[in-house]
Amino acid sequence: MNGARRPSTAAMPHSLVNTPRESPALGRELPRLLDQHSNLPLPRSTGAGSVCVVLQPSYIPWRGFFHQIQKADIFVFYDDVQYDKHGWRNRNLVKTPRGSQWLTIPVASKGAVSQGLPISEVEIVWDRNWTRSHWGTLAGCYARAPYFDRYAPLLREFYGRRPIKLADFTIELTVALARELGLNHTRFVRSSELRITGTRTERLVNLIASLGATHYVSGPSAREYLDESLLARAGITLEYMSYSYPEYPQLYPPFDGRVSILDLLFMQGPNASRYIWGAAESSAA
Repeated sequence: MNGARRPSTAAMPHSLVNTPRESPALGRELPRLLDQHSNLPLPRSTGAGSVCVVLQPSYIPWRGFFHQIQKADIFVFYDDVQYDKHGWRNRNLVKTPRGSQWLTIPVASKGAVSQGLPISEVEIVWDRNWTRSHWGTLAGCYARAPYFDRYAPLLREFYGRRPIKLADFTIELTVALARELGLNHTRFVRSSELRITGTRTERLVNLIASLGATHYVSGPSAREYLDESLLARAGITLEYMSYSYPEYPQLYPPFDGRVSILDLLFMQGPNASRYIWGAAESSAA
């Protein structure tokens, strides 16, 4: 339910609303559409004993986000909760010769917080060609990276789009990147398609139970507000993430572990997982 906390950065907002609002359908069709696009097999079905993760969608997230996808049988994009300004929903960091730089998708966020606008309804503003700018920054800063050419066609296709809704774009791109990381077992859904009601932890429990999952993996900052007793009474076991990842060579020192997964993919390619769950599995052995 909470966003993945990164080292040396402020905690991300965790907004919850009581009643989900309707959003354009991508949800249940998302795995089929992406798997057709990437010519990969459909992920396995879920049920009793399944592991569930619930996270707000983010733009080109960091590696901890994908670590949670790797742990999940079913991953829920929590897109019908209130949009938070200055979070990770529409921006992320990449490395440049001038240091780490924000790539920000312009959105119509005025009044979004005061009106309780859910993430799924936030629209992108097209008063500037941000896709060309973002792709230009990535190409300019990472063209010399060892695996840039491997991922350039996929990213060029995404940045050639003109999406209307923020969540539609960020969710599809996140799923595509997850598949590039070899995460083919995870089923993706959107909470806005499930129409689950309840307040705070109660709603989370209802959501997990509706999917038949019995184990929930959460980011560590949720310890501050999660009612663990509600999960226990529902027969749902709880696990908190621990984000401890090794450094890897970056084009522009010093090392910054907060940056987008794109940095790791460009630098390590098919070996990227060694610096995420591969490192965690090695330390646990």
